[in-house]
Amino acid sequence: MVSFTTTNDLYPSALPHNMAKRENDNLNMKEALSAFIQKNKLQGGMDKVDARAAWVSLMGNGVNNYTTAIELKNDILYVSLSSSVLREELSLGTSKIITMLNEELGKNLVRKIVLR
Repeated sequence: MVSFTTTNDLYPSALPHNMAKRENDNLNMKEALSAFIQKNKLQGGMDKVDARAAWVSLMGNGVNNYTTAIELKNDILYVSLSSSVLREELSLGTSKIITMLNEELGKNLVRKIVLR
């Protein structure tokens, strides 16, 4: 059995060099995830995932059945479609689709859509 005589034995003041020091103990989950994403420069990847999810939720099953790939590069959303007729129909309303996507995302992330 180990016995501790002081609080310094329980909580050593010097952390080993490979342990990260806590910045704040009172973060809620949203703040903690935001800080983690920002510190590790993951926002670009999160934007790509969010853009894909927004396309899927806004376009519905009819369009998603013909969507083969969705990729966000810089501010351009590349969408690959297996139907040329659908590609032509969607190309007529790209400005409205961009507006709807940006509203869904909560920020102006998509400035142009390329349908291929």
